[in-house]
Amino acid sequence: MPNDKYRPLTTAEIQQLEQNKNKAENWHNILVKEGFDAKRLENCRFSGKNRIGLLNESMTFFGNVTKHCGLYNAHFHNCTLGDNVFVNHVKNYIANYDIEDHVIIDNTDLLAVEGVSSFGNGIQVSVLDETGGRKVAIYDQLSAHLAYMLAFYKHRRVFTDKLEQLIDDYTEEKKADQGFVGQYSQIINCREIKNVKIGAHTIIDGCSKLENGSVNSNASAPVKLGHEIIMKDFIISSGSEVTDGAIVSNCFIGQGCKLGSQYSAENSLFFANCQGFHGEACALFAGPYTVTHHKSTLLIAGMFSFCNAGSGSNQSNHMYKLGPIHHGIVERGSKTTSDSYLLWPAKIGAFTMVMGRHYKNSDTSDMPFSYLIENKDESWLAPAINLKSVGTIRDVLKWPRRDKRTDPKKMDCVNFNLLSPFTIQKMAKGIRKLKEIQRISGETTEVFSYNNTKIKRTSLLRGIELYHMAIMKFIGNSIITRLNTCTLETQRDVYYCLKADSTVGKGNWIDLAGLIAPKHTISELLDGVEAGSINQLRQIEDIFYSLHDNYYNYEWNWTVDFIAKYFDKSLEDMSVEDIIQIIKEWQQSVVAIDKMLYSDAKKEFRLESMTGFGIDGDQKTKQLDFENVRGKFESNDFVREILNHIDRKTALGNRVIEQLHQTISREEVNEKL
Repeated sequence: MPNDKYRPLTTAEIQQLEQNKNKAENWHNILVKEGFDAKRLENCRFSGKNRIGLLNESMTFFGNVTKHCGLYNAHFHNCTLGDNVFVNHVKNYIANYDIEDHVIIDNTDLLAVEGVSSFGNGIQVSVLDETGGRKVAIYDQLSAHLAYMLAFYKHRRVFTDKLEQLIDDYTEEKKADQGFVGQYSQIINCREIKNVKIGAHTIIDGCSKLENGSVNSNASAPVKLGHEIIMKDFIISSGSEVTDGAIVSNCFIGQGCKLGSQYSAENSLFFANCQGFHGEACALFAGPYTVTHHKSTLLIAGMFSFCNAGSGSNQSNHMYKLGPIHHGIVERGSKTTSDSYLLWPAKIGAFTMVMGRHYKNSDTSDMPFSYLIENKDESWLAPAINLKSVGTIRDVLKWPRRDKRTDPKKMDCVNFNLLSPFTIQKMAKGIRKLKEIQRISGETTEVFSYNNTKIKRTSLLRGIELYHMAIMKFIGNSIITRLNTCTLETQRDVYYCLKADSTVGKGNWIDLAGLIAPKHTISELLDGVEAGSINQLRQIEDIFYSLHDNYYNYEWNWTVDFIAKYFDKSLEDMSVEDIIQIIKEWQQSVVAIDKMLYSDAKKEFRLESMTGFGIDGDQKTKQLDFENVRGKFESNDFVREILNHIDRKTALGNRVIEQLHQTISREEVNEKL
């Protein structure tokens, strides 16, 4: 607020203030706006230099109670108070804060800044490795992808050093000896708030302690901090909530997250739409949509994303030798069942269901969509079986609908795709490895060993089949989507349409905690930072956004290259008839997978699923109660969508096949002419 808007108090105003039991070390150190109403201050004390705005409106509180804006029963030290604020019953004082317009501070013990603070920026979070080997420096705009590189690319020392320097520079810019409370914020019934920057439209109601942090709230995505919470050394992003006795220390909380119900988190990172209730997190890298709702669940020293942790899930990062130095990776889309256990180090493939307790260090990253099951202290792997699970598809469909981020600027680039270059490359590798295991072990072997797991012969053969079906589904989807963007009059048009746009996207792809991108583009980013051509945090963010926005272009470039390797024949060398055969196999794969999903969904409506329904009636009552609660199988929305999907994809395939046949017919006619 510019100084020229303020003026000294008049003698009459000072007399009115003193009459209302206000005190000041020096009335000349108080400046006010023209139109200041001294009657709106009662029983206040002022020390240091203070500025006060207009106080000429009223506010409506809970219960439809109206109160006049003003300053009542509080001590202010070196504060700027905006227009039409309401401050009442501050037990200790408010010190060194700029408070914007329309802020409410009521029944609060302490709001103060001491010394110079960075408000949580620059805090080192000992994620994954509790001893600090993978520390991530947090700042206001930290994305999951940048944190991923900071945590996992320690082998690129020059890169991490330069990136940390950029964050240090940002932190220096944010340092101040004056705190901030943004407009329309509310701080009610709180105890201690020390060295905290509070963004606009924040609601802080009943918190116990906030210390050294930033609350990055705004009008589009307010932050809510609730009863009895304790937060120290933190940054919380727009649209997030921490409530109901949660304890948070040395943490970054991304957009749209919810922590509550006595949840405890230490040295952890939470990114878009994570949820934590009742349980514990320690040295956790929680990528987007990591969810835990159970009191007995501990997520420790691991990276998770799109993960649902069941009751009693836990992991060990300590072998009682050199300390808690081990960490694990649970790739996107995985689930842990009740009472599951993983011994770190381990790496669990994408979309894997983990059941039971696993005491060996497994690596199933090249076997996505699997079941990892414990039987008599042994870990058994069923490759690809999760492709048949209706729950997997349901998860993928629900994630976009459950995006709680309302801020126009999304800090994390979240790719929801089930089938992508990231998962398809793993399936292809999985097929090769399963066939190699089968070849080496022989045709008579019934149980195979793989990376500290065991695989039954039937599971191995079924895994190869399911992986191939999923790959064909992806390839067919990609080809049909591409052909639908082109006008196809001749076979030449077909080949021209199916050409790669560029070489960007070829090679391996990686999942940077939600952002799926070609590995070589990330390597170029690392090289750019090391060389100094990329020297701003904003540049790195823009590269992430660009990779996300151009995903489908790069995916097609990868698909063209992948098709050539998978079929040992490039699209350019294929005939149109070959392409038609691929689309026909795509149809068969889509229908076969949908039928498996249909069959899996039907299990939810079997007789044993009705146990507990119609509690005091006969079989007919049980059936009726079940249908009134769960609905009928045939009318279930998801079941109907599966059947509609089969019809739509069959018709789409037939239409494209007919279109391709027509290009062949035209060419034959032209040749005769």
